[in-house]
Amino acid sequence: MSLVDLPLLPLGKGRDLDAERGVECPGDLPAASDPDLVERARAAKAALGERVFVLGHHYQRDEVIQFADVTGDSFKLARDAAARPDAEFIVFCGVHFMAESADILTSPTQRVVLPDLAAGCSMADMARLRQVEDAWDAMADAGIQDVVVPVTYMNSSADIKAFCGRNGGVVCTSSNADVALEWAFDQKAGADGGAKVLFLPDQHLGRNTAVLQMGIALDECVVWDPRLPGGGLSPDELQRARMILWKGHCSVHGRFSEDVVDELRAAHPGINVLVHPECRHEVVLKADLVGSTEFIIKTIEAAEPGTVWAIGTELNLVKRLADAHPDKTIVFLDRNVCYCSTMNRIDLPHLVWALENLVAGEVVNQITVDPETEADALVALQRMLDLPGKSHRD
Repeated sequence: MSLVDLPLLPLGKGRDLDAERGVECPGDLPAASDPDLVERARAAKAALGERVFVLGHHYQRDEVIQFADVTGDSFKLARDAAARPDAEFIVFCGVHFMAESADILTSPTQRVVLPDLAAGCSMADMARLRQVEDAWDAMADAGIQDVVVPVTYMNSSADIKAFCGRNGGVVCTSSNADVALEWAFDQKAGADGGAKVLFLPDQHLGRNTAVLQMGIALDECVVWDPRLPGGGLSPDELQRARMILWKGHCSVHGRFSEDVVDELRAAHPGINVLVHPECRHEVVLKADLVGSTEFIIKTIEAAEPGTVWAIGTELNLVKRLADAHPDKTIVFLDRNVCYCSTMNRIDLPHLVWALENLVAGEVVNQITVDPETEADALVALQRMLDLPGKSHRD
C-alpha cells in the first residue's frame, strides 16, 4: 500500500487556509537555495572541530539534520549539550525555548547559538509571564492559590519555568508528565478541598495525562483563558477543578482530527494509529498508541515488517521514519500536508551563516538567560530530575 492509496492528499497538493496565521501546507520543502551550501557547511563544521556541537531536533528538515552531532527531543538535546562541557559553541537547530534550556543547563563558558532568531514556538508564546502572574493573582483572589501547584511543559519559555521554580512547581516532558503530576498533587495532599494543578502551556498534554493516566475525571479539568476576566471561570468552577489547564496548544498536533482516524480505519482495517499526547483528547481516545516523540520512534523501530501506521506528529519526522523503515507503510495522520513553520525556519542557509560566522570569530544569535531567571528555572528543572522512574526520558 502506498501513500496515495490512503485518503490523504499527496505531497504538494494540500493547502489549509484555516491553519495558524502565516502557515501554509505546500508539501515537499524546496531544495537548498545554493548547491554549494552543503560543502560550505561541511567545511565550516570541520574548521570548528570539537569547538562546536550541533544539536538537531527530530522535527528539523533533513538538510539540517545531516549536520547534527546528536538528534532528539528538546530536553534530551539540552542534556546532551551539558554533557559536552568542552564544546565552546552549542548550535541548537530547534526553536527558541529549546536554546534557552540549553543555555540554562550548560556552563557559563559555553555559548548557545540559534541559527534563526525567528524560530520560536507558538505554543510557548501562548503563555506569557505577565499573563501567568495575573492568573496566579486571580487564583489568590479566588481563595485557591494556596492549594495550586504550577506544572509547566518543557515547551515553555525560561521565565515560565522560573515562575514554577519560584512558586513550588516543576517542569515536565511529554513522557514524565504523569510522574510530575503525581508529585504536584502530593505537595498539597493534605490541603482542604484537595490539591490542584495549574498546567502550562499545553492544555491537551495536561488533559490527556490527567484523564487517561491519572484517572482524573474530565469534568474536573477546566481551561483557563488568559484573555478573559478570571480566566473565563467562575469561583465555583475553580473550587471544583483539580486540573486548571492553560488555553494553549501545538499548532501542528492540534491539526489532527478524529474524523481522519475514522476514515483510515474504515478504508484500511488493521491500521495502527500512533499519536503524540499534544493531540486533542478526541484524537487520543481513538488512537491505538499514545506517546512522546521518542516513544513514537521506538515503537516504529520495534514494529513488525508489513504493518501499517498512521502517525500524528510533525511531518519531517514522519517522512524520516517512512524513509528509514521501507518494510512498513507509514503515513501522516492528516488530509493536508503541513510542517512546523517555526521549526522549519532553521534551514541550511541559516545554519551555514551561523557556522561560518563562528569560524570568523563572530558569535551570532547567542541565546542567553539572565542569572535570576536561570536560577529559578533550574529549581523547577532540578525538581523534575529528582522525580522517580522515567523522569530522565524525553
